[in-house]
Amino acid sequence: MSGADAAALELMGLLPRTGRGPKREGLYALWLTLRIAQDMLLDPPLPERAMRRRLAALEHRLTSLTVPPPLRRALHAALVHLRDAGGPAVALVLTALVAPVRETIGGEAADAVLRAGRAARQAPAPAR
Repeated sequence: MSGADAAALELMGLLPRTGRGPKREGLYALWLTLRIAQDMLLDPPLPERAMRRRLAALEHRLTSLTVPPPLRRALHAALVHLRDAGGPAVALVLTALVAPVRETIGGEAADAVLRAGRAARQAPAPAR
């Protein structure tokens, strides 16, 4: 299991321990974003059209969630970077999410995202 997969499982493990409300929905939004970011590192990569659809679906889903404002802004910026730069931006995007996650959700989730960012940095670049 890769470090990013472990981080996704860790985030899912935090969900039942988190009360209902913006913090829980923010954790769910973070997990969704992490899954999309992980998929950008697959080798062989998903078709470009599929990734565009998944990013659009994620953006649409995030609009219906009640996410704390600092995390909402960070997730929106992450989506823009992932859409524009794709796979090479994954490590940077995940690392940039650490501070807003720590502020809004907590240290355990932030540490999981940090580990996912490190794993993404060490992942080989998918062939196109």
